[in-house]
Amino acid sequence: MAMASVTIRNLDDDVKIRLRARAADNGHSMEEEARLILREAVGREAEPENLAAFIHECFAPYGGVEFKLPPRGPMREPLRFD
Repeated sequence: MAMASVTIRNLDDDVKIRLRARAADNGHSMEEEARLILREAVGREAEPENLAAFIHECFAPYGGVEFKLPPRGPMREPLRFD
């Protein structure tokens, strides 16, 4: 597997400080921490376009929920504007 180099210019000082602290907390160099962050970020699956599908995917492992729905009555007559 080929390895590539990436240079990141104009990185905010605050971001660099937080990256350094995060790397130290995890026992990594800043370079290794950046590699791990990038690997995780690009390895994620794309979010579904359908909100209902996304919610289902998030909660499906916990089982279903049954709601008691009120009985439906006849539809009201639409308003008239004459």
